[in-house]
Amino acid sequence: MKHKINSFFDKSAPTRNVDVHKDVILYLEDITVSFDGFKAINSLNLYVNKNELRCIIGPNGAGKTTMMDIITGKTKPDYGTAWFGQNFNLLTHTEDEIARAGVGRKFQKPTVFENLTVFHNLELAMDGDKRVFKILFAKMSLREKESIEVVLETINLSSQRGAYAGSLSHGQKQWLEIGMLLIQNAQLLLIDEPAAGMTHQEIDKTADLLQTLRKKHTVVVVEHDMDFVRSLESPVTVLHQGSVLAEGNMDEVQNNPKVVEVYLGE
Repeated sequence: MKHKINSFFDKSAPTRNVDVHKDVILYLEDITVSFDGFKAINSLNLYVNKNELRCIIGPNGAGKTTMMDIITGKTKPDYGTAWFGQNFNLLTHTEDEIARAGVGRKFQKPTVFENLTVFHNLELAMDGDKRVFKILFAKMSLREKESIEVVLETINLSSQRGAYAGSLSHGQKQWLEIGMLLIQNAQLLLIDEPAAGMTHQEIDKTADLLQTLRKKHTVVVVEHDMDFVRSLESPVTVLHQGSVLAEGNMDEVQNNPKVVEVYLGE
């Protein structure tokens, strides 16, 4: 199965004319957006490398959600530039176009189809023709079935493939939603507070999952659980008032006086 996993993810690179061959896969430069005079994002500069696992932390109102809204096309900034890869301008495309280009987002609350099985959730999420007629009458290819099996193994849900999604634990639903992004061939994964509401065992498995994903994907995690962030052993970016306050590993961030003052010292 290890060979199949590598084969699937090697083929998962987007074929939508997005150049992701350089080191930096996400560029946000001088991004500013205001809501009723309040600058939710203020001259934000952020660069994320390909196959990097990056954690974004910061106090409430720091701009974390708005930043993800901009990356996914939900919010357009007042000015600045945002690129996915070398040639995909995030600011000139719709949410659907950005998703199809290879940017996937998982919200804090899982949004799975609870009345369908785990397998059928992944089948519906599969990258391809989403017209109702096509979905109802299409016959899955062997390649598509193998892809789902690989994702099931990756997200630790192989034994639950036939279970209804509504019967899963909170953590398992989170993994399923991540799997739905993987089956869509998302290359940049935006994961919002994955550890929230999980058991200690699920948190440990989630950390392992995210570490595994970074081998073939770029993963940006927004999180408040500092123990979980530390367990990821990844670069950390601290946002404050819509700008980058500090960057570094967890030890460097925790010992930064400015970070302690505005966030960790609360």
